[in-house]
Parts: sequence; structure tokens; C-alpha cells
Amino acid sequence: MGDFKSMLRSKGVLVADGAWGTEMIERGLAPGECPELWNLSRPDDVRAIAGAYKEAGADIILTNTFGANSFKLGKAGAADKVSEINRIGVELSREASGGSLVFASMGSTGEFLQPLGSISREQMILSFKEQVNAFVEGGADGVIIETMTDLNEVKCAIAAVRENSDLTLAVSITFEKGPRGFATIMGVTPEQAARELEKERVDAAGSNCGSGIENMVGIARAMHEVSALPLWIKPNAGVAQLEGGKTVYPEPPEQMAKFVPELLNSGAKVIGGCCGTTPEHIRLIVKAITN
Repeated sequence: MGDFKSMLRSKGVLVADGAWGTEMIERGLAPGECPELWNLSRPDDVRAIAGAYKEAGADIILTNTFGANSFKLGKAGAADKVSEINRIGVELSREASGGSLVFASMGSTGEFLQPLGSISREQMILSFKEQVNAFVEGGADGVIIETMTDLNEVKCAIAAVRENSDLTLAVSITFEKGPRGFATIMGVTPEQAARELEKERVDAAGSNCGSGIENMVGIARAMHEVSALPLWIKPNAGVAQLEGGKTVYPEPPEQMAKFVPELLNSGAKVIGGCCGTTPEHIRLIVKAITN
């Protein structure tokens, strides 16, 4: 297994992979279908997505485990398959990684902690723990807690990783731009998130989803000004638009790659893509970094 810190010191900047969900939709994922079940039913497609990003030059490959927690899989009738789905998700990306690092993706449970919701901190940590144990069994190099908006839920996920593994840990928050600037739907600003994550001593922190790369430059700059943590940035391919009843992301690879120098100047150390980005987006990001 690889060492994130050593690779980052060696290369200076690392490239992460691009979108998984939109790539799966292109391969036939139906509306409402649970993507993580493809680890069992369509492993060749999952492996192919990981392989395409490796071929594009990604140093870090994620896994098809974003929503593979007990709460979400329970709604898909697969609560008894949490460990299997997460372990196989890591193994599929590992098989295609060809020496790239494999970071297991861990997203929100979709539930609210008490007192806003009915889920206790202990229940939330236990759900994440089940994923972490499977990540370790599958051979992950690290965990990326991503697309998060609630720092309390993030801290539950961090606790699960820290208490059950020694895996490299990155955390990525999703911010939206409003009249008062960038914040999560829970009201957390990039600066607040960066300070809190530095206190948690994670290995990297940043943002994904929610914004195109131009907005991500501002988010990266705000986080970099208050934290020395390596910045993990994965923007969408522009702002989502609805065309003919289908959600599309309009930013072509060439346009996205133009903003990579600004992102680097804003402190980004890991750059990849989120919704709508493709292997071609990642290929041109690699080119923009290495030129």
C-alpha cells in the first residue's frame, strides 16, 4: 500500500480521480438505483471506471463506497451487505489502481444527529465503523470523508476512522455560494471548516462538489489562509443544468484545466474532479500541473 505523505512530498501536487456517479449513469445506472450495489452486480464496470482514471494519470483513485453505510444501504434492502460492499469496493479500485493510491470514499449517512434528528453520536460512529473495518480488510491506503456539510457528522466519521484504523485521512466539505459568501447548508464557512479540521489533525482537508473550479479557487484560498493542511480540491464540471430532463455539467475539460494554475496558487495540493468530470478532465488537469 502507498504512503500519501511520501508521494505528496515527492511530487508536490497529486491528482485525484473524477466523477463516479455521472460515469455510472453513462454506463446505465438508473434513477433511484443504488450505485454501491454495482460492486456486487456489475464489478467489471466499477473496475473499468477506476481503470480509466488510472489511465488518465490520477495518483489517487477513489472507491464506489460513497453511500455504502448502514443507513443508506438499509433503505436499499442491503443492510446485511455493508461489509461486503465496502470491502469489494476497495478491492475493485485496488485491482485497477496500478500503483496509484486507493482512498475509500465515505459520504454522509443522510441522517441528522440528535437533537436535530433521531440518531445518536454512538449510532453514527458505529455505522461508519462498519465501513472502516471493511476498508482496512480490502486494503485501502486512505479514507476520504467527502461531500459533507455537518461538522458534527464529520467528527463522528473521523472518530470511526481513528479508532479502528491507521489509514491516511482526508476530509472534504461541500460549500454553496450565497449572498454572504460560501457556507455549507449548516452554515459552516470554509474558514471555520479548515480550523476545525486542523484541530482534528486530519492529513488533508478541502472541498468537493457544489461548485465549479472557478468558485473552488476562492474556497481553496479561504481555507489555505487559516490552515497549513494539504488542500484537497475536487470541483464539479461547472454548475449543474437541466437539459431535456437530464442533469448536465457544462464545463468542458479544456475550460476546467485553464483554472488549474489559479487553484495551485491558492494552495491546492490534491486536485481532481467531482460531478460531471470525466477521465478526459483528469487527463488535462494532469497536463496543466506537469507543464
